[in-house]
Parts: sequence; structure tokens; C-alpha cells
Amino acid sequence: MGKVKFTMEFVLNSCSHSVLWKAISIPSELSNWFADDVNLKGEKWVFEWDGVKQEAVRLSCRDMKLVKFRWDEDTTDCFFELKIDEDALTGDVTLVVTDFAEAGDVEDAKMLWEEQVRMLGHYLGISM
Repeated sequence: MGKVKFTMEFVLNSCSHSVLWKAISIPSELSNWFADDVNLKGEKWVFEWDGVKQEAVRLSCRDMKLVKFRWDEDTTDCFFELKIDEDALTGDVTLVVTDFAEAGDVEDAKMLWEEQVRMLGHYLGISM
């Protein structure tokens, strides 16, 4: 079946753009909400959940805008991306998540991202 790309948007009320940038782009900050631990090993980003490590390569990083990763074992063009959008009129900050999942697992993947972003909001002390 193959993997399906999906995108989700989360408005993070009262969130500073710079604080959100740190939370999505610095390993120690990602350890506070995304994974149990995140470390750099050379060019590899090592994410750990419940003792299981998964390595990723950072494909791109646009300062204060987005960070994009590909899991090391993924041989496809799949990636996951965390992007910050800010509405020029309202100042609302939105986290845009782009990811891939097997066709039958998209809803589960979306629920996982909803939980991850809920934990991010809790960590940042903002209402969701």
C-alpha cells in the first residue's frame, strides 16, 4: 500500500515564536515533550522512547521556521517536519506537522501527534 503523507495544524495560543522554535529544534527541549531523550551523535539525532532508540537525519533546518527529519531506516522519500507559521494579522502561532504513515495507520499517527502536541502545550504552559 505504501505510506501516505498527512499534515496537521495546531494553533498554540499565547505561545512565543522563539520559545516554540527552541522546543522543536533543540535536542534537550525535544526531550521535554517529544521523546524520553534526544541526543546528537555526530550528524545523527537519536530519539529514545521506553529504552528503544531510533536515529534520524536532519534534512533541513530554516532558522525560526522549520525542522525536517528522516528516520535512518527509512529508504523512501518520507520525512517528518515541524514548521512554525505566524499569522501576520492576529499574531497566532501555529505548529504545522507533516508526517507519513502506512495507509491503514494514518488515524493512529494523527492521534499520536495530537498527544505529542498536547504534551508540548503542557510543557510550554499554554492552553490548547
